[in-house]
Amino acid sequence: MSKFEDAAFGAGHDHIFLGAAHEENERRTWMVIALCSAMMVTEIVGGSLFGSLALVADGLHMSTHAGAMLIAALAYTYARKHASDSRFVFGTGKLGDLAGFTSAIVLAMIALLIGYEAVSRFLSPVPIHFGQAIPIAVLGLLVNLASVWLLSGNHHGHSHGHGHSHGHGHGHGHEDEHGREEEAHRIFSTAGVFAVSIFEDGVPPVFRITPETASSNLTADAVSVTTVRPDGSRQTFAFADRGSYLESKDDIPEPHAFRAIVGLPDGEQSIEFEEHDHSHEDAHAAANRDHNIRSAYIHVIADAAVSVLAIIGLLLARAFGWVWMDPLAGVIGALVIANWSWGLMRDTGGILLDMNLDKRMAENVRHIIEDNGDAVLDLHVWRVGPGHMSAVVSVVTSEAQRSPGFYHAALKRFKGLSHVTVEVNAPRAAT
Repeated sequence: MSKFEDAAFGAGHDHIFLGAAHEENERRTWMVIALCSAMMVTEIVGGSLFGSLALVADGLHMSTHAGAMLIAALAYTYARKHASDSRFVFGTGKLGDLAGFTSAIVLAMIALLIGYEAVSRFLSPVPIHFGQAIPIAVLGLLVNLASVWLLSGNHHGHSHGHGHSHGHGHGHGHEDEHGREEEAHRIFSTAGVFAVSIFEDGVPPVFRITPETASSNLTADAVSVTTVRPDGSRQTFAFADRGSYLESKDDIPEPHAFRAIVGLPDGEQSIEFEEHDHSHEDAHAAANRDHNIRSAYIHVIADAAVSVLAIIGLLLARAFGWVWMDPLAGVIGALVIANWSWGLMRDTGGILLDMNLDKRMAENVRHIIEDNGDAVLDLHVWRVGPGHMSAVVSVVTSEAQRSPGFYHAALKRFKGLSHVTVEVNAPRAAT
């Protein structure tokens, strides 16, 4: 017999899993479209009036740029307007990833077209009108830089930072298995040498005790950490064995300025932890990133890069007669854009296929349940929107009083875990 319950943390039961900066990103994307559209009309009209084919061609190029931005803007608008539509079982949070995947395909096509044109010009050089081409390339670069400025505020701010899950490893030179820095203090005992650190990776901070030498051996029940804060308050932390390290079962409240008394088999040792700047990039960027604004950002950055390469190629071609520099710049630009396109396609494709981007979250969900003496039969964690993770977990427990609500309450500690479905099963009777 099993008990089943579904809950959405922080989003109620509306299943609204949009990014924290969704509306602001939407507004900025429409602003870029307006800028590109105005530039497009100006170039096409101006080129037609003054007989400049190059100006008309650049205007048409700008129209493809505006079209790519339109994919992102419409995705934002549609996702917002249909966020509460019950037909979308897990909300519209993934629509931005679908738009990002589409934009990645468009970028790949642009890279192929640029590469094809560049190779054609290598084989059959065409005369270059430097007087028109260089000013147009500079003008295009200025428009792209303005577009980058409009989008960059959110691309670097909200798209990475809005999990607010304190993924800011403290930096004292000790790195975890993922390469993130932690504030580490070394302690020496008869059991060996250990690093005591505060670990934060998209979850409330915990203590970690990691062996520094192969011969170091310390069991979870033989160690404890007691924090002594400036006001005299104390809190003692018990530990669980995570295989290659020990980890505190309870999280550490903010702030992280306190004296920690580490209890070891051969006595106690005192170490000091200081509060540090929390402005480091979120360690869960993959789970929190808004790929829709990222795709728009890559489009304008790619266009700006092509403009820079075009200007360099044109200037060298005019100065030294190196006409091959112009198509060479095109080949380099095509390769750069293709690389960015692949990265965006890979990341958004993984999300659309429900790939688990946050293995640490899955580990923590499993640990919380198993630390309470239960067993996890099945566990799935995936992203349903920027900064929103969903989990489905099947638990076996011998505690009759433990309902799904017990596990929902335990899992609320994980920021970014917005939707949880729990199935509780009684142990099977022996036959």
